[in-house]
This record gives sequence, structure tokens and C-alpha cells, in this order.
Amino acid sequence: MRRVLLALSLALAFTATAQHHDPAALAAQALDRLDAARYAEVEALFGPQMAAAVPADKLKAVWESLPAQVGKANGRGEAQVASQGETTLVKIPLHYEKAELVATFAIDGAGKIIGFVIQPAQPAAPAPAVAADAPYLERDLTVGDDDRGLPGTLALPKGDGPFPAVVLVHGSGPHDRDETIGPNKPFLDIARGLAAQGVAVLRYEKRTKARPQDFTQGEFGVDQETTHDAVLAVDALLKAAGIDPKRVFVLGHSQGGMMGPRIAATSGHVAGLVLLAAPARPLLDIVIEQNRRLAALGDGKIDDAERAAINGLIAQVRSVRTPETAADAKSVMGLPVGYWRSIDAVQPVEEAERLGLPMLVLQGARDIQVVDADWQAWKAAFHSNPRVSFKLYDALNHLAIAGEGEGSLAEYQQPGHVDAQLIRDVASWIKAH
Repeated sequence: MRRVLLALSLALAFTATAQHHDPAALAAQALDRLDAARYAEVEALFGPQMAAAVPADKLKAVWESLPAQVGKANGRGEAQVASQGETTLVKIPLHYEKAELVATFAIDGAGKIIGFVIQPAQPAAPAPAVAADAPYLERDLTVGDDDRGLPGTLALPKGDGPFPAVVLVHGSGPHDRDETIGPNKPFLDIARGLAAQGVAVLRYEKRTKARPQDFTQGEFGVDQETTHDAVLAVDALLKAAGIDPKRVFVLGHSQGGMMGPRIAATSGHVAGLVLLAAPARPLLDIVIEQNRRLAALGDGKIDDAERAAINGLIAQVRSVRTPETAADAKSVMGLPVGYWRSIDAVQPVEEAERLGLPMLVLQGARDIQVVDADWQAWKAAFHSNPRVSFKLYDALNHLAIAGEGEGSLAEYQQPGHVDAQLIRDVASWIKAH
């Protein structure tokens, strides 16, 4: 699900532009001050635009929400430092009871922090090269055509086209094109699995990953974050050689699935939708539900710190839904109230009903993020619609990876691959339409 809270994606993703001679020490100092709840002192380490975008109250909201999602802190790993032009990037692993995270700091030449992101830990290794004997090729394809374009990859079957094609739309968080989560790359698995079965696939870097600076100023909503770029991705496929322009589909995962109907309606050129683990209910309600569930995982109990964080989250949601609250006020995960109101206005089931497109709705029974209540809501709305198909997979989690027993966040750190049968089901459904 999205760049906000939702268990996997814990992000403060902002960039700005600005006397510290040791970037790693500066990053560690910022984390020390966060641990000590000295948020104003952390803000003092920021460049001017960063300080305006992420003031002390936003830092407090994000940092203090972590325990309810990932448990107690268990120390840090060794900092990794790399240069990116005039900016230095410092990555510090954060070990938590229920998850492994990475804090990434962008530090300019003057020793000011100009970017700060907290994300699930990701492997350093890139996606493996396509095998020489694979029945498909991969090539770069940019989504958008100006300096704000997003880098993407088109997996194109070998042979005579035109081929049906699908755009992959990410869940919450600043995802890369493979939707990397821990050691897993669900979108890489889906893209190459479908391409091997004759379906072209476009996957691309999410704007919050590739261009977080686009969100540092002014108001923005979920359409700026997700919808508009997905529409551009559809347009890119329509123009690509070897693609059947009448058979371009959208596969949305989690929040991407929730936004699927809106993407199709905005585009006007989508032949059908594949909704994988798609929320059917208001996302803010699911955020609260998820945090309660995650806090209780393991021993079934919620401690005082977790309860306080959840109560604080409930208060923030109530504030979002109070008309008198200013749109630019900081709210859940430190994001603006206006952003959350744009999310709250999404009605995925109703928007899909108005759309009337063929749909394939997929759900893992072990999903701890988008759960049976959402699955049942989709079924209740479309069970009698012959253009809508449903598939439930008993062993799959939120990433469409098989496992056993009760699902957990720790499971996302175990390497696996998207279920092969699910990929076959998607390929068969697309080729039948």
C-alpha cells in the first residue's frame, strides 16, 4: 500500500537544497537526537527547505509511530556512505523487533541534511540479468517525456507482436520498479513471469522513490503520487513498438490496486484491471486496523507504548476528517491533512462499478495488511458480474509469496518469489481478454 504508514512503507521522503565534515557522524547524530526525543535539535541539522518541509512536529509524529509498527529498537548497523554528485548519501541499518529498516540521509556540501527517508531494508544487489535463452527481452522505457520523467523497464516477449501488455502500479511507499521489499522483488517476478508467457510488462520507479523533491512544496494528493504517472505509463505502452494498443491492462498491487479504477477512468485506454491485494475500504481505517494487528502479532498483546501510539494515530485520523483542520496541517506519518483527504476520497469499489471494465481480483489468505474484509467487499459488489473473476490463494501473503502459519512483518525479510500459479492465472486472464 502507499508511501505512508501501512506496515511496509515507513517514509519521510523529502529533498531540499545546503558544516559538517563527517556525513556518517552527522547522520548518527541525527538518529541519536531522534532517540532522545530532541526533535528541534534534529530540525536544526536540516537545510532551509528540508526544515520547512519536515519540522520538529513531523519528525516526532513519524519517529514515535514506529514502535507500534515494528516493535522495539534493537540497535543499528554500520553506516554506508556514497557520493551522488555534490550530495553525500548515508545509509544506516535500523534493527527493530519486527522488521529491518534503513535510514537514508542526503547531506549537501555545506553539511546540512537535505533529505531523510526511513524504509524497509533492501538488498544492495541489482536485479539479475535476463538469461540469454529467455523468451523475452528487457529495455529501458521512460514514463513521461520531460525532465520529470521516471525511469522504467519494458519486458517484451520475443517473436511477432503485437502483444498484450500490462502496467504494474506499486503499493504504498517510495518503491523502485521491482517493488523491492527486503530481499524480495514482487514486480520483477511478475514482469518476467508474464513476459515469458507472451505478455509485455512495463514497470517503473515510483515518483516518491525517483523524485522525492517533487513533493517538498505545495499541496499534493494521491493522484500526483500515483494516478498521473500510471496514466503516463499506459500512454508509453500505447506508443511502444510491438504492443497491441487495444489490449493494455493495469495490474495494481495494494494501494496501486485501490487506485486501479481511477487510473483506468483517467486514462480511457485501459482494457481491464488486475487488482492484487487491493483495499476496498477507507485507507485511514485500514491504517489503524493494521497497526493494531501488527502490535498484537506474536504474543497477542498490546503494551502501553503501542497503545499510546495507536491512540495518537486515531486522534490524527479524526483530525483529518474534521473539516476545520487546515489542509496543510501535519497528520498521519507527518504528511499533510490534504494528502490524506485525497486518499479518504477514493472509493475503489464504487469507482470500479462506474467503470464497468473486466477485472481479475486476487487475494492471499495470509495477508496481514489487506485482509478478508476487503476481499469480501470486492466479492459482494461483483460476485454476479460475469466480467469480474476472483482468485483466492490460501498460502500467499501480501507480497503474493507463499508461506506457512500466521503472517508477520518478519516474513517479508525472508527471500521468496511471487507464486507461479498466480502469475499463470494473470497471464491466462489477460490473453483471454
